[in-house]
Order: sequence, then C-alpha cells, then structure tokens
Amino acid sequence: MITITAGTVLLTFLVFCRIGGCLMIMPGFGSPRVPVQVRVFLAVSVTLALAPIIIPEVEGDLGKATPPAIAQLILSETMIGVVIGIMARIFFLALQFMGTAAAMLVGFSGMADPPVEEGEPAPAVATLLTLTATVLLFVTGLHVEVMRALVASYSVLTVVDMFDPQFALAKVTDAASDSFILIAQLTSPFLVYSLIVNFLFGIMNKMTPLIPVYFISAPFVLAGGLLLLYFTFSEALTLFISGFQMFLSNG
Repeated sequence: MITITAGTVLLTFLVFCRIGGCLMIMPGFGSPRVPVQVRVFLAVSVTLALAPIIIPEVEGDLGKATPPAIAQLILSETMIGVVIGIMARIFFLALQFMGTAAAMLVGFSGMADPPVEEGEPAPAVATLLTLTATVLLFVTGLHVEVMRALVASYSVLTVVDMFDPQFALAKVTDAASDSFILIAQLTSPFLVYSLIVNFLFGIMNKMTPLIPVYFISAPFVLAGGLLLLYFTFSEALTLFISGFQMFLSNG
C-alpha cells in the first residue's frame, strides 16, 4: 500500500505528465478522432494503474524540491513523454509515407481520401495502411508494450533527471532511421514495379510515336499496382508490426 501524502500526489502528477505527454502523440490514442476528454480519462486511468509501480522507485528523489524545481520537473516530464510518443508516431508517419509513395508509383495518388488518423487528406492506399496498422497496434497488444516502455524509461531517465535535448534528438533520430529503413524495404516492390512497367511503356512510346501510349497505359499500370498491393498488403503490415515491436523491445 502507498501512503497518500503531498509528495505522493506530486509524484503521481509527474507520472501523469510523462504518460499524458506520450498518449497525446501516440498513434491511436492521439488521433484527432478521439475526443480530448477520452484522452484525458485514459491518461488518468493509466497513471493510476502505473503509479503504484513507479512511485516506490522514485519517491526518495524529491525530498527537498523547491517550487521552481517542481515547475521544471513538470515541463521535463511532459517533454520526455512527448518524445516517447513521437518515437512511436514516427513509425506510423513512415508507413503513411510508404502508402503515399506506393500510390504515386502506381498512379493512384490523384484521389485523396478524408483523413482518418492525421489531419490532412491522403491517398486511399496510405489511409488504408495507416488505419489497418492502428487497428493491429491494439489487436496485437503493442499499446501495452508502449506502456512498458514508459515504465522502463524511469530506469533510464528518473524524475530528477532533467530533459536532455541532445539525448532526445538522438533517440528520435534512431527511431526515424529504423522506421524509414523498414519502410524502404516494404516500398521496394512498388518502386521496382514502377521502374519496370514505365520503362517498358516508354520503349513502346518510342516505337509507336503516333499513339499516346502514356494515356493508354495508365489504367494497366494502376491495375497492376493494385494487384501488387493485394498480394503484398498483409505481408507488409506483418513486417511493419514486427519491426515496430522489435523497436519497442530494443528501445
């Protein structure tokens, strides 16, 4: 049991700052489709669930904290949570980039769908990939892994450790590097397909200059791209979720 004192309330609020900062950016929870009241309720619920685990490890660190120091700690904890959320968000932004790139490579980028996860319209392929990956995030329990990463972050950055921009930038850079290497591998089939099919139709255009091969080939390029998406969709999402899980385990 934890005795409820002023220090305990302060520590709980600091835990809330880190968790709330993460959930504000984290995919799924931080979606514009989720009402702000629901996000606050989730942050408070997760804080109350994790506080008994975290507080005993850090309750001795704030014995003589002054009000200015407490204000700095609140800002620092919020920024640490935001960085953790950004690291998770980068993977889904990279997946959305893959969907947009794949749509452009197969000539399907002219029609933008209403946004689901982000605030701006995106091609239907990008919206489908992002929405499905967000569902898989909860179905496979990876949102729990993010909570475990939050708890583990206290062993690396305790409450009294102020936010280090250089360390945070290094972590965000690592996340961006890992995510885009993964997405480059997943996008490669569409890139190879686009190069081959456009090269072939370019040769045909040179052989028959009087026929508008470009306009005639567009439906066939699009049909082939959608067929390629049909065969690679499930495998791409499986590899993406596996890569995201590996990142959470190693990060």
